[in-house]
Order: sequence, then structure tokens, then C-alpha cells
Amino acid sequence: MSQVKPLPEDIQKVAIEELGEVPSRIPADLEALKEWIRIQPHLRARMDDQFLIQFLRGSKYSLEKAKEKVDLYFSLKSKYPNMFSPCNVDDPKFRQMHNLGCYVLLPKPLNGNGCRICVGRFSYSPDNLNIEDIYPPTCAMFEITFLTDPHASIHGFVFVFDFGECTASHLLQFTPTFCKKVISFLEKSMPCRIRAAYFINVPSVAQQILRVIFTLCSEKLRQRLFIIGNNINDLTKYIPLEYLPKDYGGNNGSLNELIKEYNKTFDSFREYFKENAQYGTDESLRIGKPIDLDGPFGMGGSFRKLAVD
Repeated sequence: MSQVKPLPEDIQKVAIEELGEVPSRIPADLEALKEWIRIQPHLRARMDDQFLIQFLRGSKYSLEKAKEKVDLYFSLKSKYPNMFSPCNVDDPKFRQMHNLGCYVLLPKPLNGNGCRICVGRFSYSPDNLNIEDIYPPTCAMFEITFLTDPHASIHGFVFVFDFGECTASHLLQFTPTFCKKVISFLEKSMPCRIRAAYFINVPSVAQQILRVIFTLCSEKLRQRLFIIGNNINDLTKYIPLEYLPKDYGGNNGSLNELIKEYNKTFDSFREYFKENAQYGTDESLRIGKPIDLDGPFGMGGSFRKLAVD
């Protein structure tokens, strides 16, 4: 019998209808994925049912796609541990980066029973921090969320990226290398659906850079990315005001209060992330063709030479 937490009835219906989940088949589906992991000499993956089921759900129960996601998830963590593989949530820098509030989850899901909403902001100083520095607590937050939050794990995420605090120095950190890493992690390996991303308060130069970045995404994801205006009313056409945070005139939590409160969640997952230190990949042991993490979009360079008017 699988150790998977039961879903609320309305969300279970979505899992069945949209993800192809067959509750009676979950133990067999999990065992098939576990058996594949066991025979991969290069792969040390978590085998918890609650962890692995999300890779099946995130792949709409295609075993081959689930294998690819699991493999890529741990490959990215091993290749870029400083960005994607936090193991010590008590590290002062980890808490410092979290408390900046660059990514904040909102308590009420969209329309009360839909996607989990996440607000992203440029609330860090590019003079002494790099954009990659903010990702360890962000990745930890996403992992906790797909483990514990059925709204995110079944319905998916809606992102609001606010460029109101974005400066030219921030934009210069959007190198092709960074963009490739983040797109690979969020779109290709993280086992949750990105249902939409709305970019607000975007300066004209940043809009041109974003359009270049969008070309790195799959066609499916590109159809879900929207650059919208500076008026909050433009955003409420997609996300009703009630489901935006108080900072935006809504009623879905105060960002600063939510940031502080989430530290308690990190406290409760302290041992979980310590355990994560033992998981990853060893490419020297991989059988067959290696994953080319440097290949899909190219490495190196930056957008410094991007021609903008």
C-alpha cells in the first residue's frame, strides 16, 4: 500500500480528469518508477511515495516522462548545488535570502480552489547579490509545496512577476546561462504545472529581454506567459483583486508577514533537507548517453550586447 496522502475530493477529481490518475493503480505506478530508479547506477533519488507521486502526476502518468523529470531534477541539483540543492535551512545566508521576499506564496489559491499563486519580485540589491543567490530558499519552498500542497501539486502554479523594483543592474544578471538553468529547473524538472505567468510593471528594455528569454521556453509554456501593463486593473483581469496580496490592494495576505511566517515551515523541514544531501547523480556512473545540461540553449555570454531601442 502506498504512503500517499489522500487528496480532497474536488482535487482528486481534477487529478483523475486532467492528469490521468487512477487511484487504484497508484501503488503499481509508484513501484514501476521505483524499480527504474533502483537500477540506475548514477542516480540517488528520494524514494518516498509522497515525493515520487508528484513526478508521475507532473508527467500525466507517462512513466517515461516521469523518469526524465526525476533524472533531470537530481542532475540539476548535483551540477548546480549552490542554486538548486539547499541542505541546511539554518544557514544564515539561506534565511537572509528568504527574508528578502523575492518569491512569496500566497495563502488563498486562485478563485479559492485553484492554482497556488506565487509573487516574484526584485527585492534584492544587485550591487552585492547575484540573482542566483536567491534561488536556494526558493527551490526549497517549491519542493515543500509540491510535497504538501494539493493546490500546487494538482492544479499547478500561477506566477506574478513584478518588475517594479527591477533596475538595469538586475537585468544584466539575466545571462543565457542563468536563464537556461531556471527554465530547465522550473519547466523541465519541477513536477508541477505552470499554468500562467504574468509580468507586471515591466520597463520597455526589460520587455525586449523577456521576449528573448521566452524563446528559450517550450511553445506550450510561451502561450502561458503574459507581459501586461502597470495598472493593477490589468492584472485583475486574470487574477481577481481578492486573490492578490494586501500590498497590491487585495486580501490574500501581507507579503512581509507571509515571509516571516514561512520561516516556521523551513524549521519543520530541517531534517528533510539535511537528508537531501545524500541524493543526486554521479555522471561517471551513468549508463548510455549523458544528459547534456549545457546543450539546449548554449552556455556563457550575457544579454549585455542585446540591441534595444
